[in-house]
Amino acid sequence: MNSTGLRPAPPEPDGRSRRWRAHRTARRVELVRLARRAVHRLGPEASMDEIAAAAGTSKSVFYRYFGDKAGLQQAVAERVLGRLQQELHEAAASAQSPLDGVHGMVRAYLGLAAASPNVYAFVTGGPTAGAHIHHFFSAVSTLMSEPMRRHLEGRRTAEDASPVLAFWSTAAIGLVRNAGEQWLATPDGPDKPDLEDFADLLTGWLLDGVMSPPGTRPSPTPPSTVEATSPTPKEHR
Repeated sequence: MNSTGLRPAPPEPDGRSRRWRAHRTARRVELVRLARRAVHRLGPEASMDEIAAAAGTSKSVFYRYFGDKAGLQQAVAERVLGRLQQELHEAAASAQSPLDGVHGMVRAYLGLAAASPNVYAFVTGGPTAGAHIHHFFSAVSTLMSEPMRRHLEGRRTAEDASPVLAFWSTAAIGLVRNAGEQWLATPDGPDKPDLEDFADLLTGWLLDGVMSPPGTRPSPTPPSTVEATSPTPKEHR
């Protein structure tokens, strides 16, 4: 305690400590970048020895910064998934309509996975992928529910649908992720749609159901049209 009765402030770290921390941070970022490049080329099952050799360093350097392969996998996942989450936010913010927002998110997810299927498999598979992947997809579910909620506003079903919207967004993520992974694993050929067509197809399934015409993105239906085409109580019977 000093004369004012307050504890003295802790001493400021010296310049050497700050520079060392900055160096370690920069080195860690660089190693993550090199590891992503190595996995992209070698595949998701690449060993730490192979990753280190491709990065031009030793395995002990990676262990020093990440602990083990699981630690490296999580560091790469945080980088890749952080980028994807940013792209999902941008897709939602730049969309001209709520439905375009859903389509933009689907396209961003598929696009990032297709850019490097090996890196995608590296960060979403394996025993260490559980915690950070679950947290990420929970955040994506929340993002996807917002454009759907706005799409439902003004419709007769909006009030009834709102409490169960969380089920839709969770199901949407499951559909996009599982269908996307099967699409990535499908060899190129006439029966495999390209990225744009597949994003349109999944968006149609999410919003109109599996019977929506392939290759066509659903368009907003004005509330007045919903009112005009909604069945009367007699038709329900």
